[in-house]
Amino acid sequence: MTRVWLCRRSRCRVRSNAVTSIGSGQALLPADKYPGDYAHLVPGELQLSTAAQHETWMRRALALADRAANEGEVPVGAVLVRGGQLLGEGWNQVIGAADPTCHAEIVALRDAARVEHNYRLPGTTLYVTLEPCTMCAGAMIHARVEHLVFGAREPRAGVVCSTCALLDEDHYNHRVQWTEGVLADQSAQRLQDFFQARR
Repeated sequence: MTRVWLCRRSRCRVRSNAVTSIGSGQALLPADKYPGDYAHLVPGELQLSTAAQHETWMRRALALADRAANEGEVPVGAVLVRGGQLLGEGWNQVIGAADPTCHAEIVALRDAARVEHNYRLPGTTLYVTLEPCTMCAGAMIHARVEHLVFGAREPRAGVVCSTCALLDEDHYNHRVQWTEGVLADQSAQRLQDFFQARR
């Protein structure tokens, strides 16, 4: 079961994949463990891809995050999907490419845009292991990505729900739906291991 969370504090619609697998009934981020984060949310319903589909694509993104780590990059991976088919994929390459815009999400969007011969990518879902930054969220809006699914939160630079709610702003010409918490522990562990190894 996938849930949508309706925010009482504003007009935003905060989406969250609420179970680890179909029918398990176990919250990824239980309200009793994180009362401050979820006390203002009430459950609603939204027809999204199944939890199993989310996990399948997120596992591919995690494999790309591993590739980034092997190349000495921060382990973040992303895949862009439409109708169950892979359109583009990417992993962090900012160091190797000497390009500050080569975040996993941007690389995946560029990959898909080349395939589609169009920068607009409607009807797509972007899976990324870490909550996107301002640059990547802006690129998703411009590309008309329909749905974002991410793993771990990024408390310092994430703009979906950690530092702000950029994707829920009303004044943009496109609204990206979003789901958080898919295989979040696995994503967070990769990041923790990567940075601990460099201390």
